[in-house]
Amino acid sequence: MAWNVYLSGEIHTDWRTQIIQGCESKGLDITFSSAVTDHESSDAAGDALGVEDQSFWRDHKSAKINAIRIQNQIKQCDLAIIRFGEKYKQWNAAFDAGYCAALDKPYITFHAEDIIHPLKEVDASAQAWATNTNQIVEILEYLLTNK
Repeated sequence: MAWNVYLSGEIHTDWRTQIIQGCESKGLDITFSSAVTDHESSDAAGDALGVEDQSFWRDHKSAKINAIRIQNQIKQCDLAIIRFGEKYKQWNAAFDAGYCAALDKPYITFHAEDIIHPLKEVDASAQAWATNTNQIVEILEYLLTNK
């Protein structure tokens, strides 16, 4: 069984690589997708539409261009992993979780215990909450192999 897993959220650590490598080491047939994780490229996504003097309008255009990719990848995924990191607030990840919930796409949240309270609604709609990448790899292995 092949799955498509969307990796959403925090871009400042190697959590995506850890999950991908963990799944590869178990021979799991998973295609991973993600938003653009290079901050500068993501921020510049709307620059093709013209130079902006105000950062709001540059961000606004780029968010809309990035949304094309993100919305399509979420619609196509079998499962999303939504990562909330420790350094920054990932409002985009919360939006992705809400989009998954609206589309009835299953998702797993991945975050530390110290932010349980602010994420209580996001976690309440999730199918699981993980605190480390090993837990996610184990869940994916079970889903694909029943082991």
